[in-house]
Amino acid sequence: MRIISGTARGRKLKAPRGVEIRPTSGIVKESIFNIIQFDIEGRQVLDLFAGTGQLGIEALSRGALSAVFVDSSAEAVKLINENAKLCGFDGSCSVYRRDSLGFLEYCEAFDIIFIDPPYDAALTLKTVKKIIEFDKLNENGIMLCETRADTVIPIASAPYGARKEYIYGSVKITRFTREEDSEL
Repeated sequence: MRIISGTARGRKLKAPRGVEIRPTSGIVKESIFNIIQFDIEGRQVLDLFAGTGQLGIEALSRGALSAVFVDSSAEAVKLINENAKLCGFDGSCSVYRRDSLGFLEYCEAFDIIFIDPPYDAALTLKTVKKIIEFDKLNENGIMLCETRADTVIPIASAPYGARKEYIYGSVKITRFTREEDSEL
């Protein structure tokens, strides 16, 4: 796993041992960042089920203002902290060992949210529902979900209604955007 672009380009990240943490593949990560390449600069990022932290760290490398990483695994939290320090971003991020769903109940809103839980459709759906319920995506924000290609994520209601899906082999990325409030 390497950082693809930005200030930490080429830095090799520490990888997990075993199969408990499933890092996003390089091809899928590159595709995710092609989707949002013009939407990262100066944004606040939330990386849920963060694993190694590679998505949030990639966003920081590409100019995100800050990143919050959440994972319930002690090994993941250790990896995220090591990888952030390795890339020089330890001052731009916060790392929490928490349940991602519980974290959403009290955190602030973000500009970009990465959702990459273990491939469990029910957990992905619960997470999207919580983000919408607690309105955790800022106006014009982007939420990206990584799931198996056959996972169905229902269309959300306004202002979270805009959705687009991208298939990469056995992986699907679903992008939601939170539209501008149309109050005059």
